[in-house]
Amino acid sequence: MMRRVLSLGFAFAMALNDAAYGTHSQRASSTDPIRPVETSHRQADTMKIRLTVNGKALTATLIDNETTRDFISLFPLTLTMEDLFRREKFAHLPRAISKEGKRAHTYEVGDIAYWSPGPDVAIFYRHDGQRIPNPGIILLGKLDSGAEALDATGSVQVRFERLESTKRPE
Repeated sequence: MMRRVLSLGFAFAMALNDAAYGTHSQRASSTDPIRPVETSHRQADTMKIRLTVNGKALTATLIDNETTRDFISLFPLTLTMEDLFRREKFAHLPRAISKEGKRAHTYEVGDIAYWSPGPDVAIFYRHDGQRIPNPGIILLGKLDSGAEALDATGSVQVRFERLESTKRPE
């Protein structure tokens, strides 16, 4: 009996998760600059930004959450990002930002994340199989491509800018 209750509870939790974090959001309107896209991280609404890494332009897709909105309020932003563990570049932000986003202890190459104790922003360019220690990271978004531009010895200059939004097709 207990096994059946646990099984039903698990199924209910998974259904709630799918409903809450589905890959597409219906709340964006045709005038809303945020548009849905699919990635391996379930993202409801997203926004494009430009990163310039030592003169090379990259784009990234950010998740629409409170932490990300606070992050882009700092734009345009130029940071000297240092290397950490030959897997990520990180830099201290000028101020702490919201911690309201969902925390994770894993990452993928290309992820842009917030480490609140820093307060730091990090961009992962290589995967070393290690988990992120507590309190974890808050995912801000993901590079569309070009993570290898960060795979350079020492520090890199990175400029973050919001791209002009385009209207979503009706």
